[in-house]
Amino acid sequence: MEKFTQFTGVAAPLPMINVNTDMIIPKQFLKTIRRSGLGKNLFDEMRYAVDGSEIADFVLNKAPYRKAGILIAGDNFGCGSSREHAPWAILDFGIRCVIAPSFADIFFNNCFKNGILPIKLEQDRVDALMAQAENGANATFTVELERQVITAPDGSEIPFDVDPFRKHCLLKGLDDIGLTMQKVEAIEDFEARQKSSQPWF
Repeated sequence: MEKFTQFTGVAAPLPMINVNTDMIIPKQFLKTIRRSGLGKNLFDEMRYAVDGSEIADFVLNKAPYRKAGILIAGDNFGCGSSREHAPWAILDFGIRCVIAPSFADIFFNNCFKNGILPIKLEQDRVDALMAQAENGANATFTVELERQVITAPDGSEIPFDVDPFRKHCLLKGLDDIGLTMQKVEAIEDFEARQKSSQPWF
């Protein structure tokens, strides 16, 4: 998993509440078990018309936000089914941080496991950042995980909370497999002892 230490990018405003995982990545794209290639289908039914043409007024189809690295969204982001393809699609598009007043629990947890930093802020702070994100190419934000601070385009700094263990994992680039591999010597020692004491296994 790629480390998350400090990230600077254009923030796309998505002032919608209850954005569910089927909106993030529709069900027809869940056949793959690969984490790559889903970015082009992120918000597919909002980005594209039935004939495959782009819907011009959707935020990620507008020039400043085509390469957005941060998403600022409404309350209860990531609700619905627990599909891990949702954070896969967000990450593959290039978004490393999602800011919202609240998240669905499973989606929130899946973000950390895939190298995405989800940040919960009070509604008034999200509204203020959303307003600055409307500035298009000038809507460049910096997120510093070590300091737990968002620097907005106007220079203001907004602190945020993050669980210490999840912060450690993001800073070190540790997903569940990476955490397990940190214990590889202890695992090998256990396997050797078991093989010696219980050879029938």
